[in-house]
Amino acid sequence: MKKLSFYHSMLALLMLTAGFTACSDDDNDKPKEPEVEVVTPYHFDITMTVGKHGGMNRDKSHLMQSVDSLNGGSTIDFKGAGAEISDYSMEVINRGKYYYQVPNSNDRFGKYEFKQNQWTIVQEQPFVKNTFKARNYAHAWLNDSVVVLVAANGDANGIIYTKLNTNDMTIADEGTLDIKLATGGDVAYDSFTTSGIVAYRQSDGKLFYFYYNKKKGKTSMTATNEPAFHVAVIDAKTMQVEQDNINTDQVAEMAGSAYGELLQQTVFFDESDNLYLAAFDKTDIGEEGKLLRIKKGETNFEKGYNGFPQSEGKLLTVQYLGGGKVFTYSRNDKGGNGTAIDSYSHYYSVVDLNAQTRTRMAFGGSVIPFSSGRFSQRSVFAQKENKVYFGVNTEEAQPQVYIYDVATGSVSEGVKIAEGYYFEQIRIVDEDSYTVVKE
Repeated sequence: MKKLSFYHSMLALLMLTAGFTACSDDDNDKPKEPEVEVVTPYHFDITMTVGKHGGMNRDKSHLMQSVDSLNGGSTIDFKGAGAEISDYSMEVINRGKYYYQVPNSNDRFGKYEFKQNQWTIVQEQPFVKNTFKARNYAHAWLNDSVVVLVAANGDANGIIYTKLNTNDMTIADEGTLDIKLATGGDVAYDSFTTSGIVAYRQSDGKLFYFYYNKKKGKTSMTATNEPAFHVAVIDAKTMQVEQDNINTDQVAEMAGSAYGELLQQTVFFDESDNLYLAAFDKTDIGEEGKLLRIKKGETNFEKGYNGFPQSEGKLLTVQYLGGGKVFTYSRNDKGGNGTAIDSYSHYYSVVDLNAQTRTRMAFGGSVIPFSSGRFSQRSVFAQKENKVYFGVNTEEAQPQVYIYDVATGSVSEGVKIAEGYYFEQIRIVDEDSYTVVKE
């Protein structure tokens, strides 16, 4: 019996071992799951005006057209192409494949696409509690879906906010920030700046709202502004104002404060989550551009820091390219070429924050001539290509695009624009994503 029992035990062990071996062989024979990659193609939307530059409600209709490429060798014309956008404005929020804005009707928020050269409504949300005006609000994204809008209220004596879930355009939260008009002093301030600038720091969930007080004048140009702008620090979850300080260096204004960042980018974060803001001071010569910095974990600007060296005038737009490089658009106030919107006094540079240098864009051994057009974002950073596409309206030539290669520092010619148009915007717009099998 013992021998038989031992035999049965050995037989069972052999069968079990064979079973494990067979399973192992089967596993090795299974085909591996293919690796897939999500691809998101994109195109460029360009915007032009006719007659003179637009922006800031200058009562100019604008023309939009989608193009697959801005590389050289062709000329873009709007005759029989593109679309005139009349019920909507250039002042938009662009993220992914959608545009978001308060349209000219001033009664709702909207989510839109510009497809096949047609402006189409995806979804709209009527105002509920807070009312915003077209062109006049700041914004910051809290995540991929939620954007917060901030602006002065209708009487400009309070600051309102609304959080939108852009997936379904529902209002997640809205209310009024606990910010009061400044009292005391020689000037009786009676209003806030129209929009201000707002930015969200992900590392600690803080919103920074930059604004100033002013006393209304007969026109917006005759208002008396507070000497220096404020830095309000806000808990993004509760929207409670934790601090409200004057900026450390007593700098006068933020760039683009009347219309947020709907026309052009004026704030960015670097890889370390340091915040940078385009601003300016008023001097005897003109407006002196500054690039201010709030370091990660801090709540006010680093005293004495200016990342925009050898300023010759007003700093208008900033785009972070990574590695301490910033693509800028600014105005030359010292050259005597004028400071109006249509003056030929604007130019592009690359600032190296580490080396504290600024290099003006050049092509063919010469700097690119001054361009007209103060407002709007005429440049876009195509991160996948590591290239900046930027448009100019020079006095002696038709409008055209140049291409700055970030890696090499070289500049090449892009597409030209037919004469008679004024270059206003370049936007990069995602298309529908798809997956491909990696080889």
